[in-house]
Amino acid sequence: MLGVVNYNDKYSLVQIFTSSYGKITYMVSKTRSKNTKLPKALFIPMSVIEMEVNHQVSRDIQRIKEARSLGGYYSISADMSKSAMAFFISEFLNKTLRDINDSAFIFEFIEQSVRILEMTERSVANYHLVLMLKLSHFLGFYPNLEEYRQGAYFDMMNGEFVDRQPLHKHYINRDESLALSRLSRITYENMHHFAFSRNERVNITNRMIEYYRLHLYDFSELKSLDVLHELFN
Repeated sequence: MLGVVNYNDKYSLVQIFTSSYGKITYMVSKTRSKNTKLPKALFIPMSVIEMEVNHQVSRDIQRIKEARSLGGYYSISADMSKSAMAFFISEFLNKTLRDINDSAFIFEFIEQSVRILEMTERSVANYHLVLMLKLSHFLGFYPNLEEYRQGAYFDMMNGEFVDRQPLHKHYINRDESLALSRLSRITYENMHHFAFSRNERVNITNRMIEYYRLHLYDFSELKSLDVLHELFN
């Protein structure tokens, strides 16, 4: 589940990334009845649900007949750090997952990522860096971070380190490039070993968002970014 928008007094519009159709908008009733087949608790950021739908290609907004959770995400709901991370990731994915062809592969990656966020008992301060980096591989602009050389600049237009300052403005300076190069080995399994200062993590996050913005059209501001920066300092 990527996001919820208030539609009117009776309905909300829910953005969900599906394994079959990519990102779809669904209309969901706001009813508080105990007998509802679509309880509000299902539609929280990054929840993974199984749905019964009557998908009609001619419609921009679809309807869900029934839905159920594919696993309890108690840790994400109870842990402030994980909740904030899930909220940021859901907003980030909502802006990046558009016009996706291989939705099944991306869905599997996201589902696995959510389960890792739920199960991990270590720090999740670098979790979003792993997800953003790995997702770029599915979207076709994975950066080459392995061929770093001392004193190099990172050219964001071409996604690689270069020895000389690029002639365009979309590059990362030498100090930030050194910090960025450390991500070439980061994974969900070892992310807690990467000790970045607050400024380094903020700069890397902002640069990665800038990198996405260069390679995707109409990438608007992330409202949850400031909260993320404040929480993981």
